[in-house]
Amino acid sequence: MRIEIVDDVIAADRIVAEMKAGADGAVCVFDGIVRDNTRGRKTLHLDYEAYREMALEQMATLAAEAVTKYSVRDVAIVHRLGRLLVGETSVLIVVSSAHRGAAFDACRWLIDTLKKTVPIWKKEQFVDGVLWADGEPFPEGIVAPVVEETRG
Repeated sequence: MRIEIVDDVIAADRIVAEMKAGADGAVCVFDGIVRDNTRGRKTLHLDYEAYREMALEQMATLAAEAVTKYSVRDVAIVHRLGRLLVGETSVLIVVSSAHRGAAFDACRWLIDTLKKTVPIWKKEQFVDGVLWADGEPFPEGIVAPVVEETRG
């Protein structure tokens, strides 16, 4: 397993290549990238922060659980902290498995569970304000509110 929190660009191609083995019939990749908007608000950049030690521990627990729960061979979870610009990778999840179904299922479960449980926080800087995101998407039809930053 590969579990990392990094402060620099995630080397996605290298990590994916390292995850492949002869027994694998599938490698499923989730490459989470910074998009240029959220619910109609133009994004300038994102800032990620974490409780690093706890996040790494929880990420390792999730990876081990995915291996057992979905019978996959290996898992990599790499998350980046700091300021990220539009188009940059914030999180990379790679699952290697003999079968594609297990790889897809484990990959989806990992990103969904990580966003809900791991202490990593995202501050979205828009052209018209700042919002600390909670990891869950806004319901359809709701525009992200304009919030003045009060954190010091």
